[in-house]
Amino acid sequence: MDGAALDTDTSGALVKVDVDELTRGLYYCMHCSLCKAVLPSEVGSDRFSEVCPPGARYRFDAFFGSGRAGFYRAFFTGEFGFDESPRLPEVVYSCQNCGSCSISCRYTSAIGQVDLERATEIMRARCVEEGLSPVEHSLMVQSMRQEDNVLGEPKAARGDWAEGLGLKDINSEKAEILFHAGCRYSYDADLRSAVRDAAGVLVAAGLDVGIAGKDEACCGGRAYEVGYQGELVKYADDMASRIRASGATTVVTPCADCYYTFRRLFPLVGRPLEVEVLHINEMIARLIAKGVITFKEMVPLRVTYHDPCHIGRKMYPEFMYEVPRLILGEIPGVELVEMERIRDCTWCCGAGGGVLEAYPEFNDWTAGERVAEALSTGADALVSSCPWCERNFIDAVAGAGAGMHVYDVVELVGAAMGGVQDGNRK
Repeated sequence: MDGAALDTDTSGALVKVDVDELTRGLYYCMHCSLCKAVLPSEVGSDRFSEVCPPGARYRFDAFFGSGRAGFYRAFFTGEFGFDESPRLPEVVYSCQNCGSCSISCRYTSAIGQVDLERATEIMRARCVEEGLSPVEHSLMVQSMRQEDNVLGEPKAARGDWAEGLGLKDINSEKAEILFHAGCRYSYDADLRSAVRDAAGVLVAAGLDVGIAGKDEACCGGRAYEVGYQGELVKYADDMASRIRASGATTVVTPCADCYYTFRRLFPLVGRPLEVEVLHINEMIARLIAKGVITFKEMVPLRVTYHDPCHIGRKMYPEFMYEVPRLILGEIPGVELVEMERIRDCTWCCGAGGGVLEAYPEFNDWTAGERVAEALSTGADALVSSCPWCERNFIDAVAGAGAGMHVYDVVELVGAAMGGVQDGNRK
């Protein structure tokens, strides 16, 4: 893969990180190799014991967490640079930055935390500065600048998914809740049912919900994760302005990436949203607990659940592991059967960190590994709470010629409520 020859401007100052402190943390890595596999106490079988997709795929230490720690430390201390190691950008970018190595280190290191997620983000920002980012990422960022989404779709069509749902337009009306669909849910036809159910549940519950429609913009998270950190600042300011204009006190999103960006990345660049931010799962759990929504239909389905990285281990210590499982447990007829690698030890779907765009074969292989694990449970459906995971799994299931369905949790909620996509309050 050739380095990008396109515009690599970061559109703003890089996130200020104490690189010296980060480098000191990298010295904590003792090369114990516990980041290469599922935590010892959680291993179910040899077949599904690995937890680091790039390490498992490429089989060189440089692609595992411990190898990256050594590379990054040497780079930050000036022992070598891009000129001495022309393959360094490949090591930096062929990683979903899923957080599995960081979790292993938190649980097993007695001397300190190796923050490989932040180190990877800084390395990618340096690659962008040097014009060494993958060309696919430059194209993605150009799409964001032109159409305010990472998929290159027309901005004017962003709100088409919401037709007939009875949602307010916050460009002309006030609303207590701002529903943010995100790029993938807004444009992916295969995921249309999920995003309509997510918003429809809120309408059916009698909540005051509005959307920005064609004026909704990308959260900026995926640009940040591939090194274009300044884009995040721009979109954080846009989101804050939109919230103020809408009068909303709560933002709800069904997208795991957007949720993580709002909750963790915006504060990182000094732009915290001054409102409550909830994933749709959290709002649904709250409505169930209050008795606002009830389930009247059976959903006879054996399911297995995939924990998205961005609402799971990357949200340390505020993991969203139990909430989706509690929701599934409330739906009549649903039986949950777990995969071996769950919660902290989840195998990534493959799409994160820019891998989907720059390394499509590696992305597909990673998704295929997860689908193989899901199929081993005997479940009828693979369920998740992230559009990027669901898109990857739909493709991987089709590629495997399997009959497994892929659903979002909210789709099962909508079905159990008797349907919520007609725009009526139940």
